[in-house]
Amino acid sequence: MELRQKIMDWFEDPNGEYIFWLNGMAGTGKSTISRTVAWELAEKKRLAASFFFSRDHGDISHAGHFFTTIAAQLTRSLPVLRPLISQAVQEHSDIWNQRLSEQWKYLILDPLKNAPAQSIQLVVVIDALDECDSKDDIQLILKLLAQAKGLETIRLRVLVASRPEMPILFGFRNLPGEAYQDFVLHNIPPPTVNHDISIFFRRKLSSVKPEPGLSTTPWPGEPTIQRLVEKAAGLFIYAATIYRFIRDDNYTPEGQLSAILEDHNTPSQPPTKHLDDMYTKLLQHSVVGKQAVSMDDHLAVRFRKVVGSIIIMFKVIATKEIAKLLHLPTISTTLASLHAVLSVSEDEGQPVRIFHPSFRDFLLDSQRCLDSRFSIDPKEAHITLFRNCIMLLTELRQDLCNLREPGISVGDIPEHIIQRYIPAHIHYACRYWFHHFQLGNPLQEDMDRILRFLEQDFLHWLEALSLTREVSNGVLIVADLEIMLRVS
Repeated sequence: MELRQKIMDWFEDPNGEYIFWLNGMAGTGKSTISRTVAWELAEKKRLAASFFFSRDHGDISHAGHFFTTIAAQLTRSLPVLRPLISQAVQEHSDIWNQRLSEQWKYLILDPLKNAPAQSIQLVVVIDALDECDSKDDIQLILKLLAQAKGLETIRLRVLVASRPEMPILFGFRNLPGEAYQDFVLHNIPPPTVNHDISIFFRRKLSSVKPEPGLSTTPWPGEPTIQRLVEKAAGLFIYAATIYRFIRDDNYTPEGQLSAILEDHNTPSQPPTKHLDDMYTKLLQHSVVGKQAVSMDDHLAVRFRKVVGSIIIMFKVIATKEIAKLLHLPTISTTLASLHAVLSVSEDEGQPVRIFHPSFRDFLLDSQRCLDSRFSIDPKEAHITLFRNCIMLLTELRQDLCNLREPGISVGDIPEHIIQRYIPAHIHYACRYWFHHFQLGNPLQEDMDRILRFLEQDFLHWLEALSLTREVSNGVLIVADLEIMLRVS
């Protein structure tokens, strides 16, 4: 309540800072807070626009669509801006391909400056700005947003939620001090945070039905609630993950709870240690189970291949498409026990996502994930995906969609035809193979793969990019390829 009231006080104060920064370490609940505030503002018709960055989603892992998305939402929340933004689009027909600074000026800043005076104050909510994949874009976004502080026609505020990573810190430090207010979530007094986490555990676990006759009433009992709160060490993501782990239908709630409480950590340990120990125990219990000591190499390799690919992919695609990308008959068995950390559906046509970036961070850091069976080497994961992608590209051919009309416009081809012949895993391989190569640890044989691809399948790849409207990205890849080959 204290934080929510602080945000509302900031929002209502006409002299308050232009930007309110919810500054929190992984797991402190900043995304939950920002999204709840966005929902409440939308209910009150006070939300101007929102954008939630995510490394798991191609289009929202970068800033390319940031200002255009904000502008589109402004036309709905502030109809008075609609003709001004439409005029800007007409005058700058290629605005979607222009620099961020130009998109900001023509689509947002100028329309706000020229809008009729409005007696209203609205908020733009930006969640997980640290998940934007360009450090330069992060700092530029903050710099550009601060330019709207002096607007007189429409009062606008910005709520930013992010981890305090270096690009974010530099971006805010370069703003005038009066431009933003920094609220550090991980500095909230522990009793306040623990109280909120205890409420979460009581409410959520009360809906879990334990085995009859095996539990106290009410279950799991106040002493156990307090032990869980201590183990959470102020991290909301710990509490949320534990809840999903306990309610797993494949196990009894008592068994799951016992597995968590076997740990004898003390509250004095660093929060990341608690989080890391939880993820380690969860994986050992869910993935390995009774094989705890004798998990064979095959299972470990498969886990690293499947989960390692999911956590570094640039775009979320369906479970069955990931299996095809990895040249596996299915990955459902590997994912079946990971419902506490991955959003997985029984329908293999649905996408699979990680619940929280802290799980990705844990697996990719060998200093945190100390069980080598689960630790993911990011360079190895990227080069593995590259090899799988390049293998798929060798299957491309001329007239991929069987059109037999060389001069046909892409716009005249039904979308279902393109998706039939270029399904999501092929589309992904065409779009991201080179990015995985750049981030991997290639061998000479990988360079040989690229040379064979250029000799045999380059034109087929260009045709696939044209059909999927990815030619502009292909041009960038070709430019980078030319530089790489010139250097080598």
